[in-house]
Amino acid sequence: MMGNITMASHQLLHNLTIIGPGSLKEKASVLISDRRIAGIFSDGRTPDADGHILVHDCGGAFLAPGFIDMHSDNIESLVQPRPASVMDFGVALMEQEKQLVNQGITTMYHSLTLLGESTKMMRDKETRKPEKMKELTARIAGYMESPHLIRHKFHCRFDIRNIEGLETLNDYIARESVHLLSFTDHTPGQGQYRDLDRYRETMKKYNPNLGDGEIEDLIRAKMTEPRLTRGQIERTAGFAAERGIPIASHDDDSLEKLEYVQRALNAGISEFPVELAIARKAKERGMYTIAGAPNVLLGRSHSGNVSATEAILDGAIDILCSDYYPPAMLHAVWRLHNRNGLSLYEAVNLVTLNPARALGIDRDFGSVEEGKIADLLCLQFHDGRPYVSKVFIDGQLASQLNYRQGRNGTPRP
Repeated sequence: MMGNITMASHQLLHNLTIIGPGSLKEKASVLISDRRIAGIFSDGRTPDADGHILVHDCGGAFLAPGFIDMHSDNIESLVQPRPASVMDFGVALMEQEKQLVNQGITTMYHSLTLLGESTKMMRDKETRKPEKMKELTARIAGYMESPHLIRHKFHCRFDIRNIEGLETLNDYIARESVHLLSFTDHTPGQGQYRDLDRYRETMKKYNPNLGDGEIEDLIRAKMTEPRLTRGQIERTAGFAAERGIPIASHDDDSLEKLEYVQRALNAGISEFPVELAIARKAKERGMYTIAGAPNVLLGRSHSGNVSATEAILDGAIDILCSDYYPPAMLHAVWRLHNRNGLSLYEAVNLVTLNPARALGIDRDFGSVEEGKIADLLCLQFHDGRPYVSKVFIDGQLASQLNYRQGRNGTPRP
């Protein structure tokens, strides 16, 4: 029991099962005061309260920390839902966070790619053009200064073919606009595209009018494109590390690459290791490992790489991100628990505590523990599927969802 509570700013969430970092607490309550968790009570106990206290009955829900999505390019699809349709960036961010908060994501690291001028994907996607990237990153930074729902961060994915963009990246780092940095290399024959036959099939799918010879010419051109030197990459990585920016490697496919990125680039995170053996090696070396939550739902990688479920059950993957589909995080967590036997707290840690640790923000975020900022989710179920019924961010109710009743008295689908 705590001492008597007299401050009117307190809120009590009760009628809960708390998903803690290492166990569940049933018949529990959580006291919130001044943005933070002030007390946790189990076995039906509650704090003594003198005066006013706002009480939220959570209806027997599970209580989880807010999800931390450290890799998602979903904003691109809201900015440019069709090739010729480009929406206002402010509208896209506003509408996206209304979706994210109800998907349980309270901290979003927008994964935006700095590509070179010659790259076709840069020409096709508005958010990847240098001037548009600058505008979007400025909006993300400024968004936190105006009314908002969730926390917005910038995960800069720098394509090593983007020689002319290195100065821009260093400027972003100097201005403290980058919160996570990863270096990407999508050259055919290595990393995500190490299987050239599969890569040819993908190229044909997206370029159906090209003949085999033209496909081969494109592949050769991509394999011979100029790219940054190791020295250039290392200097920029060192510049970022000096400023406390976490650094990630991407599509690791060999022990040699792991050794290099960890030693020379200060990388503590391995994003999407392409094989189970490489994910294991990254873990052995003390790196955090990431897979995509859509991989769990689909049962496979869309590019033919390691199964996220297999790697998680093996203990080789620490973190799930949404990658391109934010709803996947909550449903992947539940599937891993309900179908694959992972404990509920272990499954939830994949999207909360583990990313918080990898990003160096676990002092304040990532678990339901006293002293941490109260970013909290009430999780309930409809038709056997989980949904987020209440969201608290900074200790304040940010969203609430109530399913309507059907004619027979059951919630409508």
